[in-house]
Amino acid sequence: MKRAAAGCAALVAVLLPFAAAADLSLAACDRTTHISHGGETAHRDIGGGRVLYLNWWAQEGVYTDVVVADCAAGNRLIARLKEERIKPRPPFDRVEKGLAVLDAHLTISPALFSLEWVARALDGTGRDIAISALPSEPCACAVLYPEMRGDWAAFEGIEE
Repeated sequence: MKRAAAGCAALVAVLLPFAAAADLSLAACDRTTHISHGGETAHRDIGGGRVLYLNWWAQEGVYTDVVVADCAAGNRLIARLKEERIKPRPPFDRVEKGLAVLDAHLTISPALFSLEWVARALDGTGRDIAISALPSEPCACAVLYPEMRGDWAAFEGIEE
């Protein structure tokens, strides 16, 4: 009996992270991540194992970055669309224009899609455009594409 209980406990420990991700909704991904002055919002599925969302910050300055994450490849593109009092440069707000550029360009076939292509589309609208490896699984990837999790750390869930 003890062996069966130990086996059940081990199975629960293995499956619990998958259950937590399965309980998530895309709406739950909209959240504050830094006390009251930073977070993620506007998560959406853009198809082909890719997601888009906005990171925001509002303390001693403001910024909004768009993030396009490739859940299967484990890469992301980040582009600054809004900024004020963050860097020594004039403020700008190109969130609407940047999202319009993405909406116009993200209808491309998943076979032709690349983050480099998105970077070129945003050139001149976004600033500080960079492509890098995902440090951990984004919430939207955990919700929409959990089977695509690569070698990067799994999303740890939403703290309530």
